[in-house]
Amino acid sequence: MTVATDRAFHPLRVTDLDFWGRTFDEREEVFRTLRDEAPVSWHPPMEGGIMPSEQEGVWVVTRHEDVRAVSRDPETFCSGQGVQWEDVPDDLLSASHSFLAEDAPRHGALRALVSAAFTRKQVQLIEQQIKAQAQRIVDDLLDAGEGDFVELVSKRLPMWTVYEMMGLDPAVRDEAAHLADQMVGFNDLDVLDGREPGEVLNEALVGLLMMGLEFADHRRNHPAEDLMTNLVQAEVDGQRLTDDEIAAFFVLISVAGNDTTRNTISLGARALQDFPEQRALLRDDFDGVIGTATDELLRWASPVMTFRRTVTRDTELRGVPIAEGDWVAMMYTSANRDERVFDRPYELDLLRKPNPHVGFGGGGPHFCLGNFVAKFQIREIFSQLLTRAPNLDLGEPEHLVGNFVRGVKRMPCTV
Repeated sequence: MTVATDRAFHPLRVTDLDFWGRTFDEREEVFRTLRDEAPVSWHPPMEGGIMPSEQEGVWVVTRHEDVRAVSRDPETFCSGQGVQWEDVPDDLLSASHSFLAEDAPRHGALRALVSAAFTRKQVQLIEQQIKAQAQRIVDDLLDAGEGDFVELVSKRLPMWTVYEMMGLDPAVRDEAAHLADQMVGFNDLDVLDGREPGEVLNEALVGLLMMGLEFADHRRNHPAEDLMTNLVQAEVDGQRLTDDEIAAFFVLISVAGNDTTRNTISLGARALQDFPEQRALLRDDFDGVIGTATDELLRWASPVMTFRRTVTRDTELRGVPIAEGDWVAMMYTSANRDERVFDRPYELDLLRKPNPHVGFGGGGPHFCLGNFVAKFQIREIFSQLLTRAPNLDLGEPEHLVGNFVRGVKRMPCTV
């Protein structure tokens, strides 16, 4: 295949940092135009990275069909050269992304080792505790009466669940969650607080890695009934995880386990307020509706907005020639509003079925390992909120600036 070298940047640039400071609806207007007119488009390198990009640009994929195609073809669109829009050093990549930024066969081997410890049975051990924790969180919300919904509710259940499963000392859980927030917020002025993006990212990564290494060493010498003990003991075909691999997984689960579920809770709660008839539908028949409702809340929130892949061989996508070494960025938020797949995509429909959302990724080998944990947490917290805080009133959310996580920093609430 002959790959064209004369590439013109699309005028609707989605790699300007200013673009990711706009509202979701403003960004979606751009994505809708791209879906209709240029579903595979060429854009300059992402602004605001931690080091100058060596890429000439990035292909942006906005349609649902194409996001799934890229996700399900890891031989052509690989993850081992990074999954974010910014260039990062190789040592930082492996330390911060674990098997998320690995390809076959290493990805499969690492995922199998982690899966041996991260099982549904492991979650079932603490299901009753998750229920009790959700109840305790809403108790505290009712006692407070008003405040920041993110601090009072959204961040607490995911943080508790992830670190309770891991067995992490409660005394350091807030610190670990704070470092995880820094990992995804290095383009936000509040998070930067006058520092450089690379400085913020490096400090957060080193802090989490050191915590993970110390925790793994402690559990190796003092085993318990928890996920970290299972990780240091897990063995598949005679192979065990190294300390560095365990620490990298600790970083990954701290970020993925905290931020994605937290933001689905925040954005989902606001969506239920904005669509009161849907809220009433769920409240009146919670057990009958929550199954499809959870998937719809994930589609609506799209808590992970983007991932990127690197092309391993000259190829084409929707007739557009793409060269070996090019970057391809998948827009999950755009795919989840694609009118070609979702009827009335701008309406919340808790009975939507089928619902092939890409809230956990577009399928393929990198599909979210902990999806069932996230769904269980969403079920339990909304069960409590709808039955015990029926008059919950939420203000406008304040969003994190960045291209990776659709983060809600603050959202005022009254009960």
